[in-house]
Amino acid sequence: MKIRVVDLRELRFYATPEHDCSYLPERQARTLFVDPRADIDRHVYSQLSELGFRRSGGHIYRPHCEQCQACISVRVPVAAFKPSKTQRRIENRNADLTVRAVPCQLTHEYYALYERYINERHADGDMYPPSPDQFFGFLVEGTVDSCFYEFRDPHGKLLAIAVSDMLEQGLSALYTFYDPDEDWRSLGVYAVLWQIRQTARAGKHWLYLGYWVEECRKMNYKTRYRPLEMLVNGEWQCFRPARAKD
Repeated sequence: MKIRVVDLRELRFYATPEHDCSYLPERQARTLFVDPRADIDRHVYSQLSELGFRRSGGHIYRPHCEQCQACISVRVPVAAFKPSKTQRRIENRNADLTVRAVPCQLTHEYYALYERYINERHADGDMYPPSPDQFFGFLVEGTVDSCFYEFRDPHGKLLAIAVSDMLEQGLSALYTFYDPDEDWRSLGVYAVLWQIRQTARAGKHWLYLGYWVEECRKMNYKTRYRPLEMLVNGEWQCFRPARAKD
């Protein structure tokens, strides 16, 4: 039975036993989960996002490692965002695409794209092998306000799906999958750029990008969206490294 939650103080949390870290080899990790029986509305989920929590399917979680603080929540303050030259070129390159928000759902078209993406880009990762049940559990299930953003070319071909959670203060970019044959478009980058612009159009303040791990090469792309804010010791701080040459 779902328990309706109207205040963070009413929430219960559960910590997992130690398990293999998904980001850093030869390390152990622990995860803190919100009680899955809790009925979380947008207001409570927005507060949890401020505290570094994130969603995967029906689970809302954050890292809870006693001896390691490598996973850092990051977000883009959209009003201050300044695209690099490369990012501006990617936006121009994809100006012909049409984007539409649709409900989160499992369809043959969406799953076919997801399956190709996982098989060709992440065959060495935790998401392999893909399955319809995995797709549904990861991207459709959940108790928060979410949508799929469809990216289609001028002929109506589906090129990408960006999954976003709606927060009171912004959007949370949950996951993006795209056509692996369209490398020239840099669709993963464009999906983030589009969500930054969409957050600004909605009059919201931040696009949340999940966790950044400095030692994890696959996470490096997140620091290319500037300025970037990081949650350190319970406070959001601006991260402004020198921008690399485009």
